[in-house]
Amino acid sequence: MKFILSFLFTFLFCYSNAQESTASKQVTTFTIEAPQLKTSKKIWVYLPKDYSRNTKKKYPVIYMHDAQNLFDAKTSYVGEWNIDETLDSINAQVIVIGIEHGGDKRMEELTPFKNAKYGGGNADNYLDFIVKTLKPYVDKTYRTKINASNTALFGSSLGGLVSFYGALKYPEVFGKIGCFSPSFWFNRKEMFDLMETTKNFKTKVYFLCGDNEGDDDMVRDLNNMEYQVNTKRCECKKLNKKIIVKGGQHNEKLWREGFKKAYLWLF
Repeated sequence: MKFILSFLFTFLFCYSNAQESTASKQVTTFTIEAPQLKTSKKIWVYLPKDYSRNTKKKYPVIYMHDAQNLFDAKTSYVGEWNIDETLDSINAQVIVIGIEHGGDKRMEELTPFKNAKYGGGNADNYLDFIVKTLKPYVDKTYRTKINASNTALFGSSLGGLVSFYGALKYPEVFGKIGCFSPSFWFNRKEMFDLMETTKNFKTKVYFLCGDNEGDDDMVRDLNNMEYQVNTKRCECKKLNKKIIVKGGQHNEKLWREGFKKAYLWLF
């Protein structure tokens, strides 16, 4: 946990700006007001290669956290996820909406409940921004499939935590979740209590973590949460998948290498 927490705090402030942008031509940005958070948010948009040609086609959407790390090595902390290159390589038919984290507000935005030692706990407002402000704008501006089965929430570390929480809070909005190295430790009791009281959990979930993330709690928590999910529905429905990568560490390399398989399984 100490390693992960150190990573989280460093992640708030450090970016690599020494190189040229690596974002593809399919990636653009815009800024939108986020009244729920009393700020504005820079949003990154990836459109599939055929978007401009197929003018009537609609696409599923993935909402992802920490947009600075998704598409561009110039803005990333210690390397990007290569989301655009990966999706281009398989001609993926999906729109990705990346939400920049709030810098020193990142921990607050991505944590559902206040931690007695570290604070946080503003994820309700963050998710309300996505659901009530950002998603309506995206659905109005781009050709999207708006139903839950075509809307995913995806993130790593605290982003994995808030993505899973988003599935519990807004199951009618997010039908698919990419839950990478989720920091369940931050709100362990509250999250497991919430899952315990959840009924008829229908969301499709892809769990991933490494077995060398600096704390044994990561694998233990992931296994326990998967068990809780399985108690809410028949395993025969194949609505969740769990991958534990041998030697995998808490970093972009693990998440970058796991993204393609997660996307293909979820969609």
